[in-house]
Amino acid sequence: MAETEKQVFGERYPPLIKNDPDGGSRFFPFVSRSFVPSVFTVMNMVCGYIAIVMAGEGSFAASCWFIIFAAFFDTFDGFIARATNGISNFGIELDSLSDLVSFGAAPAYLVYRFALEGMDGYTGVFLSAIVMVGSGLRLARFNITLIGYSKESFSGLPAPAQALTLAGFVLWMYAEPVLSAQMVQTALAWLSAILALLMVSKVNYDALPKPTIEAFKRQPVQISLYLLAIFCVLLFQAKAFFLALLLYILLGVIRSLGLLIRQWQT
Repeated sequence: MAETEKQVFGERYPPLIKNDPDGGSRFFPFVSRSFVPSVFTVMNMVCGYIAIVMAGEGSFAASCWFIIFAAFFDTFDGFIARATNGISNFGIELDSLSDLVSFGAAPAYLVYRFALEGMDGYTGVFLSAIVMVGSGLRLARFNITLIGYSKESFSGLPAPAQALTLAGFVLWMYAEPVLSAQMVQTALAWLSAILALLMVSKVNYDALPKPTIEAFKRQPVQISLYLLAIFCVLLFQAKAFFLALLLYILLGVIRSLGLLIRQWQT
């Protein structure tokens, strides 16, 4: 990139930390503190791409697991960025691009290959596409409303939660085919449409609480429910994983409806 272009955009590459006069560490001046969290973000993107490849090859369980791995890296890149004071504009943009791959394109293609491609005409293509479009809109809205780097709640269903819900359902149906192929197709069609709408909605969802003693004292019931959900997932695996995410989605809808009713009554 030309020097004039660098000045126009006001950014430097590699990304450097504003409060670090040298832009890097004392021992490795060519590496900024945003490098380590960016590695986790890139791993998120790589997992999303592998999930797409696995879905294309018909390895649906592997595709689901790589979406789950992507969510793991997506969670830890933010944690590491805050712990190392490695937050940068570059990292924020890279995170959104990675999320669009892992939680937009990957689950959209997964549900298409798993069940929706058998629908008449281009219906399956359209229904799977709105998952990716909804994720893109959700991520773009989050970026332009980002204030600070610590969020207690989100407006609209987070894209990772949507992707994990779809992956959990596919993983469950792949491991335990309790529904017929037609029922799975119908369920995924409705689930894809509803999740896409929830992502662009104003429904309020809680951010995952930090596993600290202070957080437990402040929100004992909420953290206890999360711990119970983790235990159920470990015990019942794919089925409980999907149901736990479904419960998280429904609680957000119920709470937002309750708030809307209270506002209407006043």
